[in-house]
Amino acid sequence: MRLARKLTLSIVFGVLVVLSAHAFLTIRSDGTFSEQQIKSDAHRTGTLLVQAMARIWKGENEVRALEMVDEANEDNSLVHLRWVLLNVADDDPYAPRAPRALLGPLALGREVYFRDVNADGEAVLRTYVPAPIQHGRPGAIEVTTSLSQQRQHVRATVRNTLVTTVLMGAVCGALALLLGGWFVGRPIRALVGKARRIGTGDLSGALELSQRDEIGELADEMNAMCDRLAAAAADLAVATEAKITVLEQLRHADRLSTVGKLASGIAHELGTPLNVVSGRARMIAGGELTAPENREYADIIVGQAQRMTRIIRQLLDFARRRSAHKSPEDVRQVARQTASLLAPIAEKKGVDIALVEPDLGDESLVAEVDAAQLQQALTNLVVNGIQAMPQGGKIAVTMARAHAQPPADHGGPDGPYLRIDVADQGVGMTEETMAHIFEPFFTTKPVGEGTGLGLSVTYGIVKEHGGWIAIQSVLGKGSTFSVYLPEKVGGVA
Repeated sequence: MRLARKLTLSIVFGVLVVLSAHAFLTIRSDGTFSEQQIKSDAHRTGTLLVQAMARIWKGENEVRALEMVDEANEDNSLVHLRWVLLNVADDDPYAPRAPRALLGPLALGREVYFRDVNADGEAVLRTYVPAPIQHGRPGAIEVTTSLSQQRQHVRATVRNTLVTTVLMGAVCGALALLLGGWFVGRPIRALVGKARRIGTGDLSGALELSQRDEIGELADEMNAMCDRLAAAAADLAVATEAKITVLEQLRHADRLSTVGKLASGIAHELGTPLNVVSGRARMIAGGELTAPENREYADIIVGQAQRMTRIIRQLLDFARRRSAHKSPEDVRQVARQTASLLAPIAEKKGVDIALVEPDLGDESLVAEVDAAQLQQALTNLVVNGIQAMPQGGKIAVTMARAHAQPPADHGGPDGPYLRIDVADQGVGMTEETMAHIFEPFFTTKPVGEGTGLGLSVTYGIVKEHGGWIAIQSVLGKGSTFSVYLPEKVGGVA
């Protein structure tokens, strides 16, 4: 229900309550006054009749006195007078119609009032005025007054009050609805529309309300809030752009640092094919070979050149700066490419990289990721494991599905995730080291072997992809970094 309608109903309800209370009090007051008036008239009539009967009773006789009562009845159709005796039987013509138990006060000289219904079914008020005319025979004048006029008056009052109340409520309701719609409903709708635009991010267009009241002040404050939000959004956009730029620079620096670590391994990897190419080329150039041998050696040179091209292309692809682009990717393929790229440096350090893939047949382990960034993250973890094993060893990269509950700092419900474990057999870490392992520029490596950016960049990449990294480590036995990524249902598009 709209605010204007609520205000209208509240006002109308209040008016109806006040008018109803006033009508009730008025009707009750009129009824009381009317009854008092009837009692007063009955008292006067009965008293005058008693006085007249007393004079006639003494001066003439009882019959004449009773005839006077009958004559009084002929002059008034709304009031009926009777002479009653209080000490006669109930079936006596002069017996009172009221119960004897109510007539006790007459003996003390007080009047008695009794509501009754006559033979026609009309409500009447019977008034008994004590008449000590005849000694030893207590009597009274019974004044029976019809209450029909009083009832008609009350009904008319109720009807008029009801009509007045309905008209007053209708007029007040119409005015309240009209004024409420204009001064409350209209500006509130404008405020709601403005709030909805703000909710969608539209901060343009000031809200103009001409009224100078609390709603107008609210509109002014909303306009001022939009101005402040627009300024904050502009500052946030600048800060976000700067943050993204710095983040990309850090990631690129981390990639270049990794490229530097890979350089010696790549050089060693290129040494063998270069020697093969150089030797075969000299033999061809010396003219010592037959035509079939020349063709065979040329094929060998082409194969080794392609091998070197593939190695260099992998290194260039890893080092090249590119914008993030997420798409459904099979993480197993990314892990394979990472292992292939790092194989030379691992072999040089005496480390064996083992891929442990689940037996899924043709099914893929798909996540919505940027393949280059995920490769960079896995590369950092594997290189970190290689550096943690100066005496050589084995690094196991295990991929599987997992139903996991995100940690408290990540939030979110439990559900299906892809889990990539990078487990080494290195020196392990202490609890204090694990507490700071993802902080930028934190490193436990000797000077020249680490920048402290690798794991912090990895953490940022995984978090941007909606995942997190869990760590398990035992001093002297090695560490395991578990990367959790939301699984994409439906596979690669």
